[in-house]
Amino acid sequence: MHPAGAYADSLLAALPAVGAEPTAPRLAHPALAWARSGAMLLTGRADEPPRLAPAPLATCAAAALDALCALAPKSRLALEAAGEGARGLDGAALLGERAAYLGLSRRGAISPGGSCRLLRAADGWIAVSLPRDEDRALIPAWLEGGEGSPSDPWVLVASRVAERQAAEVVARARLLGLAVSEAGVRAGVAPPWLRVAAHGARRAAARARSAPLVLDLSALWAGPLCGRLLALAGARVVKVESLARPDGARFGPPGFYAALNTDKESLALDLRTPRGVDCLRSLLERADAVIESSRPRALAQLGIDAEALAREGLVWVSITGYGRREPQKNWIAYGDDASAAAGLAAATGDPDAPLFCGDAIADPLTGLHAAVSALAHLRAGEGALLDLSLRDVTAHCLALATARDGACALARGSGFEVVAGPARAAVSAPRGALPTGAARPLGADTAALLAELGIRC
Repeated sequence: MHPAGAYADSLLAALPAVGAEPTAPRLAHPALAWARSGAMLLTGRADEPPRLAPAPLATCAAAALDALCALAPKSRLALEAAGEGARGLDGAALLGERAAYLGLSRRGAISPGGSCRLLRAADGWIAVSLPRDEDRALIPAWLEGGEGSPSDPWVLVASRVAERQAAEVVARARLLGLAVSEAGVRAGVAPPWLRVAAHGARRAAARARSAPLVLDLSALWAGPLCGRLLALAGARVVKVESLARPDGARFGPPGFYAALNTDKESLALDLRTPRGVDCLRSLLERADAVIESSRPRALAQLGIDAEALAREGLVWVSITGYGRREPQKNWIAYGDDASAAAGLAAATGDPDAPLFCGDAIADPLTGLHAAVSALAHLRAGEGALLDLSLRDVTAHCLALATARDGACALARGSGFEVVAGPARAAVSAPRGALPTGAARPLGADTAALLAELGIRC
């Protein structure tokens, strides 16, 4: 059996998962799981066959969902996962979830989503994400010049980066809050996929409810995916957003937003005001778990102490680019540049040219792992500050034995297939794996929820 076959058990062994149902090993060759996931079609250059992953990423994703089902065997999640064929909720297919709604394809050194690029510096390669207008406005300050640059900012960025040392370019970008990383080789020792930064006791609030109350303060992909999976596992999940800055995914493809946020209630607060912040604190006092994906200083500036709340019994799920420790705790990252920082682009590409592997693959991998850790601690009734980072979850999966042994990708008619020994699998297109409905409008449940919880704001 491939080492990733027992990955679900390895996740549960690292958690307070006493009483979880047994999991079945993943026996299929990881390359076949990769072919079926939808992520393979997003990997490599557009004018070449799609590439095999350098690690069993699809198997890790599928096994993480197995671990979740073992923790919630009678839930809707388990029923969805038991569905047949394309109707079933497949953890591996979550790797291509966004691409299914955006119609993305592989683009080599440009991420499928288009906002991140692999660029050659004077002494190596870096990954640069510029998804927002405000990021692109910082290019002159970052690269010290370039006002009135060409209409395509990447022309300027590529030429300036090529003249400089990678470490220098990355360090200056991080000072400005840009998501830039070195796209170096993977580390020799796998980092842990989870760090528990604080431990606590059971919250009294949890005893009065049949379903745990989870506040989802996160945005974009990894955190909302964690919240959606917890909702399917039986939790009551409330999406909490700032009126001034709601989840940016609301303004993207409606289908993808719905996939991540169906089954959640919606509560919106004005966090620019003391009243709004006091309301958030009251919500935290009544919750069983929190999911957030901001840099640690963001909530600290509001006077919210995650470690103290975890010691009091709250399960606090912190998803960041690089973890909560210094000096990286306030570095910005997105899924593509974080996976490059883990070494995935270098391992996927050629010796002299890294290539993107999947679409922002660090996001769904981390969302799955975050849900497993959160659900295990909720079941155990243990407060904890759970520290997960996009880079380290990806690096942990990357460090498993290669998924390419004995496998190859071949053209087949108008498509491709993977051959691993006597077994074959067609390379599937990305598909929307999560069951969807209508996500709630911003703040639709605010008044009713506050009244139910006895909060006056």
